[in-house]
Amino acid sequence: MKSFGGRVLFLDRSDINTDEIIPAKYLTENTKAALGPYLLEDLTLPGFDVKRDVAGRGAVVTRGNFGCGSSREHAPWALEANGINIVIAESFARIFRGNMYNCGMIAAELPPETIDALFREFAGGDRETLLVCSIENAQVSLTFTSGGKEKTVPFTLKGFDRALVEAGGWLEYADKKY
Repeated sequence: MKSFGGRVLFLDRSDINTDEIIPAKYLTENTKAALGPYLLEDLTLPGFDVKRDVAGRGAVVTRGNFGCGSSREHAPWALEANGINIVIAESFARIFRGNMYNCGMIAAELPPETIDALFREFAGGDRETLLVCSIENAQVSLTFTSGGKEKTVPFTLKGFDRALVEAGGWLEYADKKY
């Protein structure tokens, strides 16, 4: 099973849609890697600079309804092409969430008060936040560290979602099962 986590990208906005995650004009690309340079190209967010802020990230923390809009696998693919394999949010659009797990990635839903605390304690300024994700059975520990601070948040990875993550995605799961 792949590892999850890394440097965290905080996107302090709800309703970030799939067109902002990967603009539709790039959907003709025929590899995941080709989508990589265009991740979040159209996202408008105060203080966000795609050229400065995306490189080297392994995780995203954001607000509610992440991945809304058009249903397309390209959005998780563009994240994956940039090394981001876990997104933590208050909620996800249903199809986007499913596509994350189908790709063997994690879409962790946490309560709004937990997301608020993560933004308050770890986002902003020039500090870097690191996420370490530990998976044991169905229990996931999300440990955030920055500037001497540390916070561990539990998350449960249930049933079929867990099976997809453990297998590496839907195709790998199907190869093992069928």
